[in-house]
Amino acid sequence: MMSEQEFAEIVHKTKASVLGAIARHLPAEYRHAIDDIAQETYLRAYKSLVKNRYSEEGHLNAWLYQIAKNETLRMITRLNNHARIAKKVELEYQETANPEDASLEFTRIIGELPLKYRPVVELVLQGYSEQEISNMLHIPIGTVKSRKSRGKEMIYKILQKEEFGYARR
Repeated sequence: MMSEQEFAEIVHKTKASVLGAIARHLPAEYRHAIDDIAQETYLRAYKSLVKNRYSEEGHLNAWLYQIAKNETLRMITRLNNHARIAKKVELEYQETANPEDASLEFTRIIGELPLKYRPVVELVLQGYSEQEISNMLHIPIGTVKSRKSRGKEMIYKILQKEEFGYARR
């Protein structure tokens, strides 16, 4: 079994390679997802290391670079799908609803989010920065970022479910 210290050393040694892979393959408009991709990369790597799926024959940096590249490509696909759905919903509202109706609909959707995500999402929509939200809610900025990201993900799932009749992942 791998200790926390051993894994922390791996992260420390490979962080530059992982972030380099993400930066190389991630379009500029999706830079906000770097932390999420890095987290997914190390989570996937940890699971593989625990199951002894990594052979010492290969170079650790190269192995993690490939995982980071794959996670980046998965995130790009996910974000492109989200953008497509958001654009479709936006166009539908522009064509069929007045701004008040759209606002009420979005308020309903935000109301479906778990309670801990709502304030962050609402403040983001009001135009506050992550740092301002962190200060206002007295939570770490990392928590703001993760709740913002997960809240957006949940909103997209709600929209997908309503568009397609089920949630796709």
